Amino acid sequence: MKTNQAISGILISIILGIALSTAASASSDSERAISVFLLCGIVAYGIQWVGFIAAWLKHTEHFFDLLGSITYVTVISIALLLSNNLGTRSVILAIIVITWALRLGSFLVLRVKREGSDSRFNAMKHKFAWFLFTWTVQGLWVLVTASAALAAITSKDDKNFGLIGFLGLSVWVLGFSVEVISDEAKRKFRSKEENKDHFISSGLWAISRHPNYLGEILLWTGVAIIAIPALSGWSFATLVSPLFVWLLLTKISGIPMLEKKADRRWKNDLEYERYKASTPVLFPFRKKLNSRTADL
Repeated sequence: MKTNQAISGILISIILGIALSTAASASSDSERAISVFLLCGIVAYGIQWVGFIAAWLKHTEHFFDLLGSITYVTVISIALLLSNNLGTRSVILAIIVITWALRLGSFLVLRVKREGSDSRFNAMKHKFAWFLFTWTVQGLWVLVTASAALAAITSKDDKNFGLIGFLGLSVWVLGFSVEVISDEAKRKFRSKEENKDHFISSGLWAISRHPNYLGEILLWTGVAIIAIPALSGWSFATLVSPLFVWLLLTKISGIPMLEKKADRRWKNDLEYERYKASTPVLFPFRKKLNSRTADL
């Protein structure tokens, strides 16, 4: 990434964070004349920039994911502590977001420790603007993905958990389960020496090439559904959360990067080509449905 692109990305990330915080703040509780939602946004970016300084001095990525998880836990905790209208919805949202953050954060940290490094950072950790851009985007990632939960927790008008809440919780449980099962299956697969130069194509990986990302999208969709009854006015803008997760994972930093890496690694592997041709990128059975539609 070129320096001017990185700087532009940093500015855009900050502007988007400000815009979302402004929209959500209209319905948010306040603490000493500042909305709690805005305060959470400031903290989210602040933690990343402090982390960047330490990471840049050592040119390391080892605590990138750790600080991401810490940021989620911190902003959700701030929202809980400063909210004046805590109810069942707020408590459940806090529990599921913190549970997800601790689980995924520990998984990623242990993976980097086990493998010694994260190949995504090989080049960028030696380029100031690019590395700063990555940390800034993590601040935006935390704020946007957690925005629906933060808006609901800090809302001035909470409502009963109700059927919508249970529907959202069911979607979250499904997504969280898919993500955990997928990650654990891949971890066990990679831990075996005989699989060192092979790709996983069993279990959930047999019906989706990226089931862990499918789980991620589903669980944040569940969070957004739970939050809906507590939103009003401009705070409905926080429902962009699952769409943002989908966009980032499928179009920008997730699937595109991993697909290119896999194509380079197994470009002459006929088994991989068959797996890729028969297995949907994300949503299970999508190719089969498309084929039936085409036949009709």
